[in-house]
Amino acid sequence: MSRGRSSELIMKRNEALLRRYYYWTEIQRLRFDDALKILSEKEFFISVDRIMAIIRSNCNRLKDIDVKPVPKIKKPRLTAAQLSLFTD
Repeated sequence: MSRGRSSELIMKRNEALLRRYYYWTEIQRLRFDDALKILSEKEFFISVDRIMAIIRSNCNRLKDIDVKPVPKIKKPRLTAAQLSLFTD
């Protein structure tokens, strides 16, 4: 028996997490941040960042439901000189 985490159990956990994310966001119509908070604090006990990484990497794995991950938010990178252009 190999040591460490079971890859089969991780795959089952990821599938359950995707189904619960779909339930909270599509069926219960919660906002994605509220759904992530429930999944993180009440159901799976892992960080929100880890949940989003699992959703993004496995969203195409389930064929019976259409899981849409939240797009990554890109923050603009502004310098102090660029910001000074907006002052009156």
